[in-house]
Amino acid sequence: MSILKVENISKSYAKHQALKDVSFEVPKGCIFGLLGPNGAGKTSLIRIINQINGPDDGKILFNGDPLSSKHIAQIGYLPEERGLYKKMKVGEQAMYLAQLKGMSKSDAKEKLKDWFGRFDILNWWDIKVEELSKGMAQKVQFITTVMHEPEFIILDEPFSGFDPINANLIKAEIKRLAKNGTTIMLSTHNMGSVEEICTHIALINNAEKVLEGSVKDVREKFKEDVYDLQFKGDMLAFTNCLWVNFELLSHEKVDGSIIARIKLLKDSTVNDLLNTVIPVVEVEAINEVIPSMNDIFIRVVENPASDE
Repeated sequence: MSILKVENISKSYAKHQALKDVSFEVPKGCIFGLLGPNGAGKTSLIRIINQINGPDDGKILFNGDPLSSKHIAQIGYLPEERGLYKKMKVGEQAMYLAQLKGMSKSDAKEKLKDWFGRFDILNWWDIKVEELSKGMAQKVQFITTVMHEPEFIILDEPFSGFDPINANLIKAEIKRLAKNGTTIMLSTHNMGSVEEICTHIALINNAEKVLEGSVKDVREKFKEDVYDLQFKGDMLAFTNCLWVNFELLSHEKVDGSIIARIKLLKDSTVNDLLNTVIPVVEVEAINEVIPSMNDIFIRVVENPASDE
């Protein structure tokens, strides 16, 4: 079941088309990657979901109902443009934002103490925001985004400015929230993070959705019958035995063995490859090469027809 259904959304600003007939669904409880190069239309779509702007055409359904103001309390939003009041103390700022989201003072304090303890920042409560580093301020803003336990959370470039340790801390919290039933939409250029934590993605390019699906299915879709075969033996004899049914893409020596990257041709199978090379060399391992999300992103953005 989908928590968010985007149906044929279009949006223009003057003569610039930001979104063109974009449709996709966000399954409940997933970590959903909203991907695309700069200027693709991601921010425009996020603003529409947050009801900051309205679409020119199309509609968005939230839990099956047309998106409306009643859903604002069920959505948490961490924008790419961070913003906290610099002269306020951290605890005071967090309490203020919690109460803006409808939390009582007592509930807000209890939740914030729990989150501050989880992030090991309890001693920041009386520090002014202007005294925090960028990464420290982003921790606070992440907490204020999720502390009211919204059903759906949008995080725009949440790892920007974090060192690897704190980025891993945020990733762990995102996974924990999703495990507990929260649906998370993640907009990021970090394809490594997408591959690590996202379960589903939609890719927008030049205002249009060009790819959608589970990360597993998308990676499977773009594989190209390429395998890494590790062996010991004579490289020349190995190359000669491949003939016309296989293409040797590359090879390298690793700890006394050779790893050859081979593409299957003419409906050849892995068994055909193994039957061909086993009489010639000693096969140690074979693994299918599945493209990374970074490879897929570059391929689709630079060659839009490649996903057909």
